[in-house]
Amino acid sequence: MNNRNNNKNGGGGPKMPRFNTTWLYTLVIIILLVFFFTNGGGFLASGGEQQKSGYTQFKEYVSKGYASKIVINKNNSTLKMYVHAKNIRDVFGKPASETGEDPYVSVEFGDTGELESFLNTQIDAGTLSEYGYENKSGSGFMTFLFNFGPIILLVLVWLFVFSRMGGGAGGGSGIFSVGKSKARMYEKGGDVGVTFKDVAGQEGAKQEIKEIVDFLKNPRKYTELGGKIPRGALLVGPPGTGKTLLAKAVAGEAGVPFFSMSGSDFVEMFVGVGASRVRDLFRQAKEKSPCIIFIDEIDAVGRARANHASLGGNDERENTLNALLTEMDGFGTNSGVIILAATNRADMLDKALLRAGRFDRQIHVDLPDLQERKEIFFVHLRPLKIDATLDIDYLARQTPGFSGADIANVCNEAALIAARHNSRTVGNQDFLDGVDRIIGGLEKKTKVMTAAEKRAIALHEAGHATVSWFCEHANPLVKVSIVPRGQALGAAWYLPEERQITTKEQMLDEVCALLGGRAAEALFTGHISTGAMNDLERATKSAFGMIAYAGMSDRLPNICYYNNQEYQFQRPYSETTAKIIDDEVLKLVNEQFERAKQLLTEHKEGHNRLAELLISREVIFAEDVEKIFGKRPWVSRTEEIIAENNKLKEEEERETGIKLNLENMPDEVRRAQSEYLAQVKKDKAAEKAARENGGISDEEPDKETVGASQKAEEDKA
Repeated sequence: MNNRNNNKNGGGGPKMPRFNTTWLYTLVIIILLVFFFTNGGGFLASGGEQQKSGYTQFKEYVSKGYASKIVINKNNSTLKMYVHAKNIRDVFGKPASETGEDPYVSVEFGDTGELESFLNTQIDAGTLSEYGYENKSGSGFMTFLFNFGPIILLVLVWLFVFSRMGGGAGGGSGIFSVGKSKARMYEKGGDVGVTFKDVAGQEGAKQEIKEIVDFLKNPRKYTELGGKIPRGALLVGPPGTGKTLLAKAVAGEAGVPFFSMSGSDFVEMFVGVGASRVRDLFRQAKEKSPCIIFIDEIDAVGRARANHASLGGNDERENTLNALLTEMDGFGTNSGVIILAATNRADMLDKALLRAGRFDRQIHVDLPDLQERKEIFFVHLRPLKIDATLDIDYLARQTPGFSGADIANVCNEAALIAARHNSRTVGNQDFLDGVDRIIGGLEKKTKVMTAAEKRAIALHEAGHATVSWFCEHANPLVKVSIVPRGQALGAAWYLPEERQITTKEQMLDEVCALLGGRAAEALFTGHISTGAMNDLERATKSAFGMIAYAGMSDRLPNICYYNNQEYQFQRPYSETTAKIIDDEVLKLVNEQFERAKQLLTEHKEGHNRLAELLISREVIFAEDVEKIFGKRPWVSRTEEIIAENNKLKEEEERETGIKLNLENMPDEVRRAQSEYLAQVKKDKAAEKAARENGGISDEEPDKETVGASQKAEEDKA
């Protein structure tokens, strides 16, 4: 919202309606059209009725003596015959009271000489008293309009265009406000309605952001130690991880003016407008300091400047960037103005923008891990009516790589699916169906397939399941389906491991599991199909990354050819090295393909049973695979982490003597439970001290305390 508008409308007074110039332009156009179609408004000056007539009829009227006078216009070859009052009914067919004053008949004629001869004859005969001439060619206004109308119309169109373009600029509207900043200012945090409590996970990012907010609220705490407030902070992370949400939380809790705008708001078709808006934004911020400026998607204006003129850089965008660099840390000072910005393409930003003094901090907002996803689920489950048996831990494990926006979408899809099934609550299966819907797409049960096609798809998916079951480092299997979803005819669903580091053996197992479908086709159908295209693409990319980036090749060990320069068209290695990389990638993929075929050959009977089960049931789960192949001898990393967390939880419960499960409880319940635990610990300590002293304490315990403890134990039971 604009500050000037706030001052005008403040004070509780009624808001004045804003005049819309569109109505003015519409009125002018209507008036011009009226004057054009009425010959300059001549109908306003004459009060009598007008009627057109032919020349022969006109001569008959004159011969009968109906004409009181005749006015001839030689330029237009027209005349007006005014009628006597007593003959009005004979000419117009109505009384004089209905025709008005001086009604006339308009007639077009050909030869002026013949007309004058006829009229002179009628004057001599006494049927006509007089006739005259009127040599006006038309309205003077129409002459002016035809001469200057195009220029006037062009000026009106330009005024309309400029007024519409400048209408959204802060501080006013019209052509003079094009260079004004479009930032929205929030004076109070309540206008945003988001605080740090609404941001789940991202504890590290929140800690750094909270420090900036705390500096604005309590600057003396830092300045006494000689610290200075950071000039700026850049939020970097993948899309949907909550960068803009963190900025909203800052606006909700900072307690200082907060300016918010997008990087694209600086971009305009007019030269110099972007730089002008940058200067106007910082001018407003200095007037309101201390304050915060938030620029979302700053890569729209902060993209790296071209090093070579041949690349054809955008001069206007670069001028805007130069103005932004100068305002952030130039010759002048911006004390009390903090810049927050967000982007998911930090590698594209100009190096001068990222240096200390402009953006002192780069805060990485990464994809949430297992525990953070669980917290995000708690936030988005608040408005839903969930089933009591919902397993949030399992949902968090089922959504690796999901951002906060993806998890919000999962919750919404689950609610829609539950409503589609007329359920009263949202259950565990609804959430799993929502995850499948987002990852794989909508089920297409109506897609018709032949028996041979269905068997080929079942063999392919059973090949993935079989190979991954016997690869130690492959992701644990969840279910296998041959129901078409989106573009896929079938899919094997896994529970991906969230590893901090990945070894060569783990990556080889993943490539082998990807090639299990193609290997099953080659072994058991005798031909290969295009159904493995996505598997081959992922396997090839993984193998190329191992060879070219991770240095996991025998011929190119410990070498990384990774290059993040977007505008560099030359590869960072020679043609000879490129040939070696291609050979190593081909060798690695072929080795894992042969390994997959060997595993399928060793477990041929189990694979065949699995395929037949898929054909009959279409969807099978890990329990069905375990019945065929037996339990996997390896424990997944996720299970190890869960076991370690449970162990720590059990130790805490052993120390307190009470089993806790407070994750789904409100704050009031947690507080009451904490008070109860404190009282239990106090009672146990007193009892222990009494035993050590050789007896029970003489003081009789409080009856209310005993009653509360007994009631709590009953509630616990």
